[in-house]
Amino acid sequence: MKKLLSLLLLVVITSCTTGNHKDFMANTELAKTYFNLHQQENAEAMWDFIHPDIEWHMPGYGAPMAGLEVVKQAVTGYHAEFEGMNFAADYWLPGVDPETGLPDGSTRTYGTWTAVHTATGQKVSITSYHAFSFKDGKIVGGGDWFDLGGMLNAIQKGAEMQAEEQESGEES
Repeated sequence: MKKLLSLLLLVVITSCTTGNHKDFMANTELAKTYFNLHQQENAEAMWDFIHPDIEWHMPGYGAPMAGLEVVKQAVTGYHAEFEGMNFAADYWLPGVDPETGLPDGSTRTYGTWTAVHTATGQKVSITSYHAFSFKDGKIVGGGDWFDLGGMLNAIQKGAEMQAEEQESGEES
């Protein structure tokens, strides 16, 4: 009987600790709003969603963790270089505490960014993964994972093709 009660208690405790964290849905909505503001190129409004102690994993090869000022520079850089940015999420998933493996209110998403490089007119489409952790109702950690080098190469190739087309037109 004692073993049965212990097993029942374990099942009840386990069932109470699985499932989504109570803050998952609200935090996911914060992250979605943050991305919507990014698509609208509204950097000033985006800053309201970022905790001053943010530590962000940047997508560039070998890039160190970034703080607030580097994140702001990256965001404004995207806004300066691209137009028509759009993120289509495949899905949003709950995150977990890396030490316990239990849901912690963080959120993550897989999806595709599309945009047009302003200077070259080159269209880009890049699959990505983004993770967000929160503190005091603001984004305090996470990162972006996508093929930044591949995107830059595609833009460069588009610029080279555009230059070749212009040369061909001038020769005719």
